[in-house]
Amino acid sequence: MQERNKIASYLLEIKAVNLNVQQPYTWSSGWRSPIYCDNRKTLSYPAVRRAICDAFVAEIRQRYPRLTGVAGVATGAIAHGVLVAHALELPFIYVRSSAKGHGLQNLLEGEVDPTGRYVVIEDLISTGKSSVQAVKAIQQSGATVLGTLAIFSYGFRAAEEAFSTTSTHFHTLTNLEELLQKAVEIRYLHAAELDTIRQWQQAPEKWGRGFETYQTN
Repeated sequence: MQERNKIASYLLEIKAVNLNVQQPYTWSSGWRSPIYCDNRKTLSYPAVRRAICDAFVAEIRQRYPRLTGVAGVATGAIAHGVLVAHALELPFIYVRSSAKGHGLQNLLEGEVDPTGRYVVIEDLISTGKSSVQAVKAIQQSGATVLGTLAIFSYGFRAAEEAFSTTSTHFHTLTNLEELLQKAVEIRYLHAAELDTIRQWQQAPEKWGRGFETYQTN
């Protein structure tokens, strides 16, 4: 739990996660949200990316000791996946969001072992769509996916439902509930704002109509 709290603190400290109930953000999907997460920022802070890598490695050794390779999801998790694979001295591959339109038209990049056992590394799980696409792409190659590990998740029911179609599970280094608790503890948020964010979490696709919003990519 201490390690999870540390990751949550880092995400708030470097503003990889931003919370704004009064002026919500607009995601690229069109959803309005009081939270925006950009875990690409973690790569710019050596202490943070080291803590994330160490936490991923600890999770893998505990949950998936029989893995033979690491897979990252493009683009946000490629660097984190490489760091984890390097620390474990294992092969690395990554999964594109779509197949290349030229050359070999690969969806999977790197040397894929069809008999391999992979752990998928993600930076963020929201609805789970891109993560599940990556898992299925690896499974279709003949390889086994032992599970998916992500830095952070919003805790949407949609993600659980999406992963149920893959016969695999995902785990995170921290999550929205833990991050909110830390945000209140350090007075980033007022306790009264928690209910608003939790309401959003229950129905993000319907939440926040009528707010002035910040556009995000």
